[in-house]
This record gives sequence, C-alpha cells and structure tokens, in this order.
Amino acid sequence: MRVISGKARGLKLNTPKNEDVRPTTDRVKESLFNIINFYVMDNNILDLFAGTGSLGIECLSRGANKCVFVDKSKESMSIVKSNIKKARVENESITLNTDFKSAVLSLGRQGEKFTIIFMDPPYYKNMFIDALSSVDENNLLEEDGIIVVEHDTKDSFPDNVGRLYKNREKKYGNTTLTFYKMEEA
Repeated sequence: MRVISGKARGLKLNTPKNEDVRPTTDRVKESLFNIINFYVMDNNILDLFAGTGSLGIECLSRGANKCVFVDKSKESMSIVKSNIKKARVENESITLNTDFKSAVLSLGRQGEKFTIIFMDPPYYKNMFIDALSSVDENNLLEEDGIIVVEHDTKDSFPDNVGRLYKNREKKYGNTTLTFYKMEEA
C-alpha cells in the first residue's frame, strides 16, 4: 500500500499484521481519487474508521488543508500515527482514538465541517446507516461536500439517509464505493 500522488508520492505505508483492517487497494484508491480529486485541494477531510489512514494521508499528500483521523482500535490508531509521521503530515493531522459516534458528536459540537468524509467501517457490522445518520444529524458535511462509503459489493444502501442522497456507485470486484451528497436546501 502506497501514496499514489502528491508530495508523499510513492511512500510505502505501514499496514496491520492481522486481517481485521482491510486497507483500500491501490487500484480502488486510484479510481476513487480520479473521481474525487476536485474536492481535495485546500479542504478539510474526515477519515472515519481510518484503519491505516491511507485515504486521509493521500488527501494531505495532494494538498488538503487538514484531516481528522478517527478509529476506535488502539492498534489501528498506532498505525495511523506512524503513517502520518512517515508521510510528514503531522501539522495537518488530528487523531481521535474513539468510536465514530463520540467523534462525530464532538466534531459537530465544535462546528467542524468537512468537504470529504471517508467511511470504511468493519464489514458486516451494520454501522453504515448509523454512521451516515450521525454525520447528517451533526451537520459535518459541507454543502458541496461528498461522503465516500467503501463496502462489500453484497451490501446495498438506501437512496436517502436524512438529508443525504446517493449520488453515485462504483463497483470494483468485491468492493463498492457509494457516494453521498447533501440535498440542496
């Protein structure tokens, strides 16, 4: 797993030794950033269920303003922090070693807004809709922002979750990326 583009291009990132974390493959990541690259520059990113931090670090490498990395697992957060240091993006990074609900609530209370929100929760745990609802209820997505949900192709998602609507879906083998945007007021 590596950083594909930007100031940290080619950097090999640390990955976990166990199978609990599924880092986004380089092929899926390249396709993803071909779709969302327009949203990255000078914007704020939220990497929920950060795992290795690969997606947030890719954004920082490409010129994002800052990234908040959230993961409940101490092991994952340790890997995220080591990758942040390795990529030399400490000044643009905030790490929260907590569950997504606490993080989203806290960020919402602070008035934080994000242009890109990545969600890659553990598969088969049915956290997707809850995470989307929490983001919507706490008003974390910028009006013109995008949420990227990475999930197993077997999972299906509703067209709407609160004020969020399904904008696009791309399948890559067993992995699907579903994109949500905010309905216009």
